[in-house]
Amino acid sequence: MTDFTLGGYMATHGRAAAFGGSDGESYSVGLFTEEEPDERGRYGAALLFVRWSRAGDRPVGHVETPALAWGRTPEEAEERIKALSLFDVKAALDEAISASPGEW
Repeated sequence: MTDFTLGGYMATHGRAAAFGGSDGESYSVGLFTEEEPDERGRYGAALLFVRWSRAGDRPVGHVETPALAWGRTPEEAEERIKALSLFDVKAALDEAISASPGEW
């Protein structure tokens, strides 16, 4: 992974990647994997974006994506979502914001 992937960025910098959302707010990103497989035996992995207050001192909300990567194990799904480019992660953030208007 390179510094331009989610996993590469996290490994290089030792912290979550942060983005400005299409709504003008600041977000940091985390990832999560399903604890149980779906009906096809796959584990899904998705992104969780924490929205920060204008001062940046506390979380004030979040948006999340549906599963964007799958694997035969939670670890495999996690590795696959970590391979997303930061450009794809930013696009997923903006799509999640668009899908949940007015939830703040």
